[in-house]
Amino acid sequence: MPNYKYVYFNVRGRGEIVRLCFHAAGVKFEEVRIEMSAWPGTIRGTSPFGQLPYLEIDGKKFAQSIAISQYIAREYGLYGNNSLENLSIDAVVGLTTDYFNLWAKANFEKDERRKAELQTKLSGEDLPKFLQQLEKLLNGNKTEYFVGNKLTLADLAVYSTLENPFRDFPDMCSKYPQVVNNRKKVGSQPRLAAYLSSRKPTEL
Repeated sequence: MPNYKYVYFNVRGRGEIVRLCFHAAGVKFEEVRIEMSAWPGTIRGTSPFGQLPYLEIDGKKFAQSIAISQYIAREYGLYGNNSLENLSIDAVVGLTTDYFNLWAKANFEKDERRKAELQTKLSGEDLPKFLQQLEKLLNGNKTEYFVGNKLTLADLAVYSTLENPFRDFPDMCSKYPQVVNNRKKVGSQPRLAAYLSSRKPTEL
């Protein structure tokens, strides 16, 4: 097995999906968590594309959290059984990325007036639409998973993306029983449950 070293900030953010993939697959990896204050220094200059996260595989660095998670999924059984299932999984991952980008824009906008507008739109339009799309996918698949009949990258991407919505808007999220059930199913996977119960809570 390759030697893995994963480097990301000490938050969940865009990089948590990779941690979830590693733990779900039961694959050992070295984890390095970087404090924000340390980022402008030498670490930034040595990272691919000047970004975090990155994954070192036997000393070679690779960037982009989605690309990394897709690699882990392909290598360790978190993709589908055929190309069409893999296409469906990637579509769900893309959907989660779309929502996360809206969330990030609403939370990191510097203009306070514009920020308030974006957050109102996020909770009133964007999040309900996202949850409705997820509920429809689960109702259509009828296995409690998003694609096929096993845990895949699609489920892990949704789990990661919904961490803040389930914390910040629990009443809204509870209106989508299939989404709630999928989240419970994913979080109760033994390897994931062990990680989720032991990780340090972070705001983001």
